[in-house]
Amino acid sequence: MKMGKDPDYRFSLANERTFLAWIRTALAFLATAIGVDILLREHHLGVMRHGQWLVILLALVAIFAGGWAFLRWYQNEKAMRLEQAFCYSRSLSLLTGVLMLLGALVIGLAL
Repeated sequence: MKMGKDPDYRFSLANERTFLAWIRTALAFLATAIGVDILLREHHLGVMRHGQWLVILLALVAIFAGGWAFLRWYQNEKAMRLEQAFCYSRSLSLLTGVLMLLGALVIGLAL
């Protein structure tokens, strides 16, 4: 990124580490979606109809988390380079709500 002035490396690297942590989280959600899908297909479980919703929801969370990670990295890097304030994001509360919904869905499937 070539705009503004270079920020202190510590802050830029901290921003990058946060990005990579969110990418790992997105990959974990995607791997879980793939694992659940394989489990449902291989064992022909009776919850397959409902389990597919879980797979879709996990994959959507992975897509959202990956996109959000890049967007936040870019916004923070731009703010540091232009010496502006960081943007507030409501995405964390949305992601938390989706995770709570996923947890409730898993509990519902387990009962």
